[in-house]
Amino acid sequence: MPDRDFLFPHLRDLPYFRALIRAVEAEFYQTLDLPAPTLDVGCGDGHFASLTFDHQIDLGLDRGHASIHEAKQYNAYRLLVEAEGGRMPFPNGYFASAFSNSVLEHIPHVEQVLAEIARVLKPGAPFYFCVPNERYFSELSIARLLGRGYTAWFRRISRVEHADGSEVWEARLERAGFRLEKWWHYFSPSAMRVLEWGHYFGLPSLVAKKLTGKWIIAPYRWNLALTERFIRRYCVAREYESGTFTFYVARKK
Repeated sequence: MPDRDFLFPHLRDLPYFRALIRAVEAEFYQTLDLPAPTLDVGCGDGHFASLTFDHQIDLGLDRGHASIHEAKQYNAYRLLVEAEGGRMPFPNGYFASAFSNSVLEHIPHVEQVLAEIARVLKPGAPFYFCVPNERYFSELSIARLLGRGYTAWFRRISRVEHADGSEVWEARLERAGFRLEKWWHYFSPSAMRVLEWGHYFGLPSLVAKKLTGKWIIAPYRWNLALTERFIRRYCVAREYESGTFTFYVARKK
């Protein structure tokens, strides 16, 4: 992995728990081949791509009207399109690569979206994505005290529709027209619990966002030094057998 630091650039713009997981994921992309034209499925506000890649991504697609317009400010994409992932306005076999970063777990009709991604990719094109797996819920600290009720509540607030194992995703990929080449678990159980508690400690950031439009009012090292020092020990981009998220490398058949 490169020496480039992804944590602080994320931390100065995002609540710490989102900065932590995004910084880890950003490192993984540094060694992946993304031949052009590249499609980002679920690009959101463009913040992640702007910090992860040192070049513009050809096209960012998202269904969110506000997000797709916010993404313009980062200039991370050559073109932005507001559309549903299950009905993409692109011809068959147009893109040479695609990725979807922590998006597919939120989509109820995920199989339809996977089929559409396969349709717009050239044969042999790589597709990369990452999602939480079943340990995303089983490793929650408060769930050990409050049980299934808390797990169901956390599922709702994090909007996770799918937290599945690799065998489930491999079957979905096969049905959509992909071949799964590689996968690895990442983000340790302890890091997951830091993320869990961040949903509560991050409430002041939510208030700041609603009042000012920014998650972090003072995005400076003097303000973020203690937070950075605490979470940096969990910002490790490597495989964990018991990791709570999984990164997938697939290829269009």
